[in-house]
Amino acid sequence: MAQNLDPLDLAQALIRCPSVTPEDAGALDVLEDALTGLGFACTRLPFSEPGTPDVDNLYARIGTGSPAFCFAGHTDVVPVGDVSAWSADPFAAEVRDGRLWGRGASDMKAAVACFAAAAARFLDRRGPDFGGSISLLITGDEEGPAINGTPKMLQWMRDKGETMDVCLVGEPTCPNTFGEMMKIGRRGSLNATIAVHGTQGHVGYPHLADNPIPRLLAMLSAIDGTALDEGSEHFDPSTIAITTVDVGNPANNVIPGQANGHVNIRFNDLHTGESLERRIRECCDEAGGSYDLEVSVTGESFLIPPGRLSEVVSAAVEKVTGKPPELSTSGGTSDARFIKDMAPVVEFGLVGETAHKVDENVAVTDLAALADVYEAILVGYFG
Repeated sequence: MAQNLDPLDLAQALIRCPSVTPEDAGALDVLEDALTGLGFACTRLPFSEPGTPDVDNLYARIGTGSPAFCFAGHTDVVPVGDVSAWSADPFAAEVRDGRLWGRGASDMKAAVACFAAAAARFLDRRGPDFGGSISLLITGDEEGPAINGTPKMLQWMRDKGETMDVCLVGEPTCPNTFGEMMKIGRRGSLNATIAVHGTQGHVGYPHLADNPIPRLLAMLSAIDGTALDEGSEHFDPSTIAITTVDVGNPANNVIPGQANGHVNIRFNDLHTGESLERRIRECCDEAGGSYDLEVSVTGESFLIPPGRLSEVVSAAVEKVTGKPPELSTSGGTSDARFIKDMAPVVEFGLVGETAHKVDENVAVTDLAALADVYEAILVGYFG
């Protein structure tokens, strides 16, 4: 059975499940059926949290010993947007012009299919007694708030004594060409909301009002005005983006009573969320006046120093593509930010150029190559 698990067929079956976060729409059933047929023990892990939607997840494992290799990913996808703008039904998983089209093709149902296909080939090659264990940690909450997904699955693993020695996340890591990049870390992400308070009044009598807008602009200018750093050994310079300035004032003859600003900082390993919050607060205090500051850190920066895991992945990519991948920490965040607290983790997957876009698609040849890479990783790791 193992050699008959085709990654393209499985990817199409997964894409045909409209699993827009938090809906599963049968995607985990499709994957569970395939893995059960390979001998994996599968556990469904539905989690709940007040104020958030319920989410179903899947943990599958074959073998009980060490070393323990884990594939991690997600079957949930972002909304399709304007369906009429797509050249085909986003959930039809059409193969056309040598490409697989559909929501989740790049991010990241095809990679999940390649996890299973690679495991199938490896088990067919080595049998169930290969001297370790392989697991799949698949969430339905990566594109959403990431509360009822990977973090709770990892805690469940700890509680149950489930282990992983290393992990590979199958996010689309390649900007333009398959095989060109893998991730050995990620920048941190901080969101800050500043609410500056004033006193509403008539624009003709500004001395009777207190306009909060100039103070907000001074705060934002101070926050954005100085480069945070020049980068570090494995990271590009940290970046600051002012994402909104909101006053909510419909009248041109009224000084508003409050002004709000939002900032996002993507930061490298020279900073922490705590140190950046202090910097933001200092900028706000310097401008003076009454304000409220809310800061949330969706993930600290992290780095997995190059070592055996990155060497095994790099060698597998080079074996299939002929070139080793660049070791990078660029891009946004992923669930690797949670997994890194449990085991060394790297990321490698397909080309992400169309991820989250209309007409998301991947080359069928790249999909086949990814399954080859994942199989080579297993062979290299357990070899």
